[in-house]
Amino acid sequence: MAGLASLFDRRSFLTGVLAAPAVHVLAPGTASALPFLPQADANGFRQDPALVQEVVGASHRDLERVRALVESRPALARASWDWGFGDWESALGAASHTGRREIAELLIAHGARPTLFTLAMLGHVDAVRAWVHAQPGVESIAGPHGITLLAHARAGREPASAVVDYLEGLGTADPRAVSQPLDARERADLIGTYAYGSAETERLEIGENAQELLTLTPPGGVVRNLFHLGGRAFHPAGVPSVRIRFPDEEGEARTLTIHDGDQRLEARRP
Repeated sequence: MAGLASLFDRRSFLTGVLAAPAVHVLAPGTASALPFLPQADANGFRQDPALVQEVVGASHRDLERVRALVESRPALARASWDWGFGDWESALGAASHTGRREIAELLIAHGARPTLFTLAMLGHVDAVRAWVHAQPGVESIAGPHGITLLAHARAGREPASAVVDYLEGLGTADPRAVSQPLDARERADLIGTYAYGSAETERLEIGENAQELLTLTPPGGVVRNLFHLGGRAFHPAGVPSVRIRFPDEEGEARTLTIHDGDQRLEARRP
């Protein structure tokens, strides 16, 4: 009975607190100083970019951190982050390609919008089949970072096995990016620092990873794998429409150019 009385007392206290109106009187220009409000800009109020990046990052792995974030600010359940060059990923997209079922269900409960990739990971084979029937070829569209629909289904493990069987039967749901080979000498010619301005922050680092793919890293940014298309032209992971080229300058590369539609950036070795 003591435990029940204690629960009743806590419930009465919380009910009283939650029922009390919260009134905040704001002086002009002070709204953005209050931590519970989004940041104001010319387009209205936006969520703090640091929190957006955090919830998307945490949705790959950390259920309790995601819970804390979306219970504090439910709109973060619908947040998306651009990891570079337009490689957009939502919090739910992160949970979907990593097979984090509990995180996905938590995000959906807070208003996240399920996609075909989410349904595949969760094992909803009838919904996946209906979607493919309604939009032929949709199974070939890659998700964040270029991760395929079949890979999302495989991330769902046993509960998604029927989706895996269905997508494998289609034969078109796993179109992976292929990088043309570059030998060690060719990679060494391209690796280095390229500047597109005079500031220290206006630098791009070209490196390589353990899989012998070249990588591009902006200052303080995320490492992006580069897929070689041939002729020293590349595209960054997850964004096949962007081109990164190293013009041949008699051996060691001195320049790289990034082409994104009608936008072009040139960077040179200092």
